[in-house]
Amino acid sequence: MVVLLIAAIAFANQAPDTPEDKPADNNPAASSTTATGTTPVTGKASGIPRGFAHDEQGAQSAAANYAVALGSDGMFKKNTRHALVDGIYAPDVAARMKGPQDEAYSAEFLARLGLDANGNPPQGSVFVTRTVPIGTRVESYSAAGAKVSVWYTGMIGMSGAKSTDPVRTLWKTWTFELSWVGEDWKVVDDTQQDGPAPVPGDVPVSTSDDMSKAIKEFGGFTYAR
Repeated sequence: MVVLLIAAIAFANQAPDTPEDKPADNNPAASSTTATGTTPVTGKASGIPRGFAHDEQGAQSAAANYAVALGSDGMFKKNTRHALVDGIYAPDVAARMKGPQDEAYSAEFLARLGLDANGNPPQGSVFVTRTVPIGTRVESYSAAGAKVSVWYTGMIGMSGAKSTDPVRTLWKTWTFELSWVGEDWKVVDDTQQDGPAPVPGDVPVSTSDDMSKAIKEFGGFTYAR
Protein backbone atom coordinates (compact mmCIF):
# COMPACT_ATOMS: atom_id res chain seq x y z
CA MET A 1 0.00 0.00 0.00
CA VAL A 2 2.89 2.37 0.80
CA VAL A 3 4.19 1.66 -2.69
CA LEU A 4 0.94 2.78 -4.29
CA LEU A 5 0.68 5.89 -2.16
CA ILE A 6 4.23 6.96 -3.00
CA ALA A 7 3.77 6.08 -6.64
CA ALA A 8 0.50 7.84 -6.99
CA ILE A 9 2.38 10.98 -5.99
CA ALA A 10 3.55 8.60 -8.21
CA PHE A 11 10.43 6.03 -22.59
CA ALA A 12 13.35 6.05 -23.62
CA ASN A 13 13.63 2.53 -24.92
CA GLN A 14 16.07 -0.19 -24.18
CA ALA A 15 15.81 -1.64 -27.65
CA PRO A 16 15.37 -5.43 -27.60
CA ASP A 17 17.41 -5.81 -30.75
CA THR A 18 21.20 -6.11 -30.64
CA PRO A 19 23.42 -3.87 -32.80
CA GLU A 20 25.47 -5.58 -35.47
CA ASP A 21 28.74 -4.02 -34.26
CA LYS A 22 29.67 -3.98 -30.60
CA PRO A 23 30.56 -0.51 -29.34
CA ALA A 24 34.16 0.17 -28.41
CA ASP A 25 35.36 1.39 -25.01
CA ASN A 26 31.98 0.62 -23.41
CA ASN A 27 30.29 3.50 -25.25
CA PRO A 28 26.54 3.02 -25.73
CA ALA A 29 25.44 1.69 -29.08
CA ALA A 30 23.26 3.91 -31.25
CA SER A 31 20.38 1.46 -30.86
CA SER A 32 20.29 2.07 -27.11
CA THR A 33 18.99 5.60 -27.63
CA THR A 34 17.06 5.18 -30.87
CA ALA A 35 13.28 5.16 -30.67
CA THR A 36 11.86 1.83 -31.82
CA GLY A 37 8.51 0.15 -31.71
CA THR A 38 5.49 -1.26 -33.43
CA THR A 39 2.33 0.73 -34.02
CA PRO A 40 1.04 2.10 -30.67
CA VAL A 41 -2.17 0.79 -29.19
CA THR A 42 -5.38 2.37 -30.42
CA GLY A 43 -7.72 1.31 -27.62
CA LYS A 44 -8.32 3.14 -24.38
CA ALA A 45 -10.45 2.55 -21.28
CA SER A 46 -10.80 5.00 -18.37
CA GLY A 47 -7.99 7.03 -19.91
CA ILE A 48 -5.62 4.04 -19.91
CA PRO A 49 -4.20 2.69 -23.18
CA ARG A 50 -5.13 -0.94 -23.78
CA GLY A 51 -4.49 -3.66 -26.33
CA PHE A 52 -0.72 -3.90 -25.83
CA ALA A 53 1.23 -6.26 -28.05
CA HIS A 54 1.66 -9.81 -26.76
CA ASP A 55 5.46 -9.64 -26.75
CA GLU A 56 8.34 -8.12 -24.76
CA GLN A 57 7.83 -4.69 -26.24
CA GLY A 58 4.14 -4.78 -25.41
CA ALA A 59 4.96 -5.69 -21.80
CA GLN A 60 7.37 -2.74 -21.59
CA SER A 61 4.77 -0.40 -23.05
CA ALA A 62 2.15 -1.64 -20.60
CA ALA A 63 4.44 -1.18 -17.60
CA ALA A 64 5.46 2.33 -18.66
CA ASN A 65 1.90 3.45 -19.27
CA TYR A 66 0.67 1.92 -16.03
CA ALA A 67 3.35 3.87 -14.15
CA VAL A 68 2.08 7.08 -15.75
CA ALA A 69 -1.54 6.31 -14.83
CA LEU A 70 -0.80 5.25 -11.26
CA GLY A 71 1.30 8.38 -10.75
CA SER A 72 -1.54 10.71 -11.76
CA ASP A 73 -3.85 12.79 -9.57
CA GLY A 74 -6.66 10.37 -10.42
CA MET A 75 -5.34 8.10 -7.69
CA PHE A 76 -6.37 10.65 -5.09
CA LYS A 77 -10.08 10.54 -6.00
CA LYS A 78 -12.07 7.43 -5.15
CA ASN A 79 -14.03 6.95 -8.38
CA THR A 80 -11.11 7.50 -10.72
CA ARG A 81 -8.82 5.45 -8.48
CA HIS A 82 -11.16 2.47 -8.70
CA ALA A 83 -11.35 2.85 -12.48
CA LEU A 84 -7.56 2.97 -12.76
CA VAL A 85 -7.10 -0.07 -10.55
CA ASP A 86 -9.73 -2.03 -12.50
CA GLY A 87 -8.05 -1.14 -15.77
CA ILE A 88 -4.49 -1.90 -14.70
CA TYR A 89 -4.55 -4.85 -12.28
CA ALA A 90 -5.74 -8.40 -12.79
CA PRO A 91 -9.41 -8.69 -11.67
CA ASP A 92 -8.72 -10.69 -8.50
CA VAL A 93 -5.89 -8.36 -7.48
CA ALA A 94 -7.98 -5.24 -8.13
CA ALA A 95 -10.84 -6.60 -6.03
CA ARG A 96 -8.50 -7.13 -3.05
CA MET A 97 -6.89 -3.71 -3.33
CA LYS A 98 -9.81 -1.31 -3.34
CA GLY A 99 -10.87 -1.55 0.30
CA PRO A 100 -7.40 -1.15 1.79
CA GLN A 101 -6.65 1.65 -0.67
CA ASP A 102 -9.77 3.56 0.28
CA GLU A 103 -8.70 3.35 3.91
CA ALA A 104 -5.17 4.47 3.07
CA TYR A 105 -6.38 7.45 1.04
CA SER A 106 -8.22 8.72 4.09
CA ALA A 107 -9.32 12.29 4.68
CA GLU A 108 -6.44 12.65 7.13
CA PHE A 109 -3.90 11.45 4.57
CA LEU A 110 -5.29 13.76 1.89
CA ALA A 111 -5.29 16.67 4.33
CA ARG A 112 -1.56 16.20 4.90
CA LEU A 113 -1.11 16.81 1.19
CA GLY A 114 -3.30 19.90 1.31
CA LEU A 115 -6.31 18.22 -0.34
CA ASP A 116 -9.89 18.05 0.86
CA ALA A 117 -11.69 14.75 1.54
CA ASN A 118 -12.57 14.42 -2.16
CA GLY A 119 -8.98 14.89 -3.32
CA ASN A 120 -9.40 18.49 -4.48
CA PRO A 121 -6.84 21.26 -3.82
CA PRO A 122 -7.74 24.60 -2.21
CA GLN A 123 -9.04 27.33 -4.50
CA GLY A 124 -6.13 29.11 -6.15
CA SER A 125 -3.75 26.17 -5.76
CA VAL A 126 -2.78 23.35 -8.12
CA PHE A 127 -1.97 19.84 -6.90
CA VAL A 128 0.83 18.35 -8.96
CA THR A 129 1.56 14.64 -9.29
CA ARG A 130 3.08 13.12 -12.42
CA THR A 131 5.21 10.16 -13.35
CA VAL A 132 7.53 10.47 -16.35
CA PRO A 133 9.20 7.21 -17.48
CA ILE A 134 12.85 7.47 -18.49
CA GLY A 135 13.39 3.88 -19.61
CA THR A 136 12.28 0.28 -19.21
CA ARG A 137 14.12 -2.98 -18.53
CA VAL A 138 12.80 -6.51 -18.99
CA GLU A 139 13.73 -8.59 -15.96
CA SER A 140 12.05 -11.74 -17.30
CA TYR A 141 9.59 -12.64 -20.01
CA SER A 142 7.35 -15.46 -21.17
CA ALA A 143 4.13 -15.54 -23.15
CA ALA A 144 2.18 -15.92 -19.90
CA GLY A 145 3.94 -13.32 -17.77
CA ALA A 146 6.66 -10.70 -17.58
CA LYS A 147 8.58 -8.68 -15.05
CA VAL A 148 9.43 -5.16 -16.20
CA SER A 149 11.18 -2.35 -14.35
CA VAL A 150 10.39 1.28 -15.18
CA TRP A 151 12.93 3.93 -14.26
CA TYR A 152 11.12 7.22 -13.81
CA THR A 153 11.24 10.73 -12.52
CA GLY A 154 8.23 12.40 -11.01
CA MET A 155 6.77 15.50 -9.42
CA ILE A 156 4.53 15.89 -6.41
CA GLY A 157 3.40 18.81 -4.30
CA MET A 158 1.05 21.75 -4.07
CA SER A 159 1.67 24.82 -6.18
CA GLY A 160 0.15 27.94 -4.70
CA ALA A 161 0.96 31.10 -2.80
CA LYS A 162 0.01 29.56 0.55
CA SER A 163 1.42 26.08 -0.07
CA THR A 164 3.55 24.54 2.65
CA ASP A 165 4.33 21.52 0.45
CA PRO A 166 6.08 22.88 -2.67
CA VAL A 167 6.38 20.77 -5.81
CA ARG A 168 9.46 18.55 -5.66
CA THR A 169 11.02 15.93 -7.88
CA LEU A 170 11.81 12.29 -7.21
CA TRP A 171 13.63 9.45 -8.98
CA LYS A 172 12.53 5.86 -8.58
CA THR A 173 12.40 2.45 -10.22
CA TRP A 174 8.99 0.79 -10.35
CA THR A 175 8.95 -2.96 -11.02
CA PHE A 176 5.77 -4.55 -12.33
CA GLU A 177 4.92 -8.23 -12.47
CA LEU A 178 2.54 -8.70 -15.38
CA SER A 179 0.31 -11.54 -16.53
CA TRP A 180 -1.36 -11.96 -19.90
CA VAL A 181 -5.04 -11.90 -18.96
CA GLY A 182 -7.63 -12.17 -21.70
CA GLU A 183 -6.24 -9.95 -24.44
CA ASP A 184 -3.92 -7.65 -22.50
CA TRP A 185 -1.15 -7.33 -19.91
CA LYS A 186 -2.37 -6.86 -16.33
CA VAL A 187 -0.44 -6.16 -13.14
CA VAL A 188 -0.39 -8.85 -10.47
CA ASP A 189 2.22 -7.26 -8.19
CA ASP A 190 4.49 -4.21 -8.06
CA THR A 191 7.28 -2.78 -5.94
CA GLN A 192 9.35 0.40 -5.89
CA GLN A 193 12.80 1.50 -4.87
CA ASP A 194 14.62 4.84 -4.87
CA GLY A 195 16.89 5.87 -7.75
CA PRO A 196 18.95 5.83 -9.80
CA ALA A 197 19.09 9.60 -9.30
CA PRO A 198 21.31 11.99 -11.28
CA VAL A 199 23.23 14.91 -9.81
CA PRO A 200 20.80 17.83 -9.37
CA GLY A 201 21.17 20.52 -12.01
CA ASP A 202 21.72 24.22 -11.45
CA VAL A 203 18.40 25.42 -12.91
CA PRO A 204 16.83 28.02 -10.58
CA VAL A 205 13.65 26.94 -8.79
CA SER A 206 10.51 28.32 -10.45
CA THR A 207 7.99 30.42 -8.59
CA SER A 208 4.68 28.86 -7.58
CA ASP A 209 2.91 30.98 -10.21
CA ASP A 210 5.21 29.72 -12.97
CA MET A 211 4.78 26.14 -11.80
CA SER A 212 0.99 26.39 -11.66
CA LYS A 213 0.91 27.91 -15.13
CA ALA A 214 3.15 25.20 -16.56
CA ILE A 215 1.08 22.38 -15.06
CA LYS A 216 -2.10 23.83 -16.56
CA GLU A 217 -0.56 24.53 -19.98
CA PHE A 218 1.52 21.39 -20.46
CA GLY A 219 -0.76 18.37 -20.47
CA GLY A 220 0.59 14.97 -19.46
CA PHE A 221 1.07 12.12 -21.90
CA THR A 222 -1.43 9.29 -22.18
CA TYR A 223 0.87 6.99 -24.14
CA ALA A 224 4.38 6.59 -22.84
CA ARG A 225 6.13 4.24 -25.30
